[in-house]
Amino acid sequence: MTDSADVRDTAHATDAANSADAADLGGPGRLPLTLRRERAVRAAVAQGLIGAHAPVAGLLDVTGIREDARALHAAFAEATAPGTPVLHAFAVKAAPLVPVLELLRAENIGAEVASPGELALARTAGIEPELTVLDSPAKTTAELREALDLGIAVNADNPQELARLDALLTERDPAAAPPRLGIRINPQVGGGSIEALSTATATSKFGVALRDEGARDWLVRAFLDRPWLTRLHTHTGSQGIPLDLLAAGLTETVALAEEINHKAGRRQIDTLDIGGGLPVNFHSDDRTPDFAAYARLLRREVPVLFGGGYGLVTEFGRALLAKHGTALARVEYTKTAGGRPIAVTHAGAQIAARTVYAPESWPLRIAAYDAEGRPKSGPAVAQDVAGPACFAGDLLARDRALPLLEPGDHTAALDTGAYYFAHHYAYNSLVRPPIYGFVAEGDPSAEGADEVRFAVVREQQGLAEVVAESGGGLRGALVGF
Repeated sequence: MTDSADVRDTAHATDAANSADAADLGGPGRLPLTLRRERAVRAAVAQGLIGAHAPVAGLLDVTGIREDARALHAAFAEATAPGTPVLHAFAVKAAPLVPVLELLRAENIGAEVASPGELALARTAGIEPELTVLDSPAKTTAELREALDLGIAVNADNPQELARLDALLTERDPAAAPPRLGIRINPQVGGGSIEALSTATATSKFGVALRDEGARDWLVRAFLDRPWLTRLHTHTGSQGIPLDLLAAGLTETVALAEEINHKAGRRQIDTLDIGGGLPVNFHSDDRTPDFAAYARLLRREVPVLFGGGYGLVTEFGRALLAKHGTALARVEYTKTAGGRPIAVTHAGAQIAARTVYAPESWPLRIAAYDAEGRPKSGPAVAQDVAGPACFAGDLLARDRALPLLEPGDHTAALDTGAYYFAHHYAYNSLVRPPIYGFVAEGDPSAEGADEVRFAVVREQQGLAEVVAESGGGLRGALVGF
């Protein structure tokens, strides 16, 4: 494996190689996203990955993940000045799955972690400390100490956390490698269409609120007093945030960095962590906006960002994985209520809590497949696609026009590669579904020439695990207490 320091120092050479590899993906056997997904669904049914024993399963398109990882590298390699160190750190919360993190590491993608659990996953996946960034609004002293000891980059969220870092640094061996530390700011440029994911509002809980009275002066002084602070971090938001708002947040961040460096009389801030936040199109298979368009926008609107004076860190999550996941579920029963058909499936709130509770903000495309996993044909009929949880709102789609579903058919919730089946909601003690990575190859024009290979990413949870997690080994703890 390439030495991790070399990965950062040779970012542009790596990106160029990745671009060439991405072009090679267009050769013989290369299938488009939609056809890969359709063949994977059919193969999953034929190979028995989904059925009575496992009525819901997640499918991850390995080819698509690799493509988007390489597209991200290529987009920033094209936009940045030669020699600019760029670290792309995947937001682990988007897909906390060790095999996925390992796959991304093989594509020279690091990890952005926000908890001890996420850090443990990243380390298990082989992601080196120098390719890891710790962000969280509630880091404990123990977490900070571990990050410093490992050499992980840390973005302090607030003045109290910075004071903890002050104290911890007094304990360090003076001969130790210098820490990579920064401060997260909230540029307070406004919110997008999804309030819960808008992190640059006037009252956001994240970072130092830049426009609050006295905050800017405090930030400048905090850096001038601490020569070891060398980074600024911001994240304006993610889904529902327009690109111009993302650019506005970064404009404020760059202006602050330039001010601090000017007053310091040197380039004290040498790295800007620009977060992630590129929104995903949930209405079609098109990747819009894509990484190249975003990088070009930032180069136009925030040119200093790409001028070579600052190293860059990105923290994309949903934008890398969403398009490459499919949540496949078996239709158990069908019925009607009030004259409207209802297909009762095994995929609902346990895999798509956001869609169930906030369908206007998180609509999902649903594809219909027959009992053999082939695209379902027939006239479109408005129907509900329901999940297995015992509450009325457990619906993945309401009044959705689809070929009329029947027992034994399958539904596929598309664009679910991030924040869906990897984030289990244990309503009704429903088990976590299995997840499989797949590679689909073959002749696009030949019905029977395809080949689909699967690898287990996560086993289906067993009932014994459900019982154990629910205190099954602690019987008697409360009886007669």
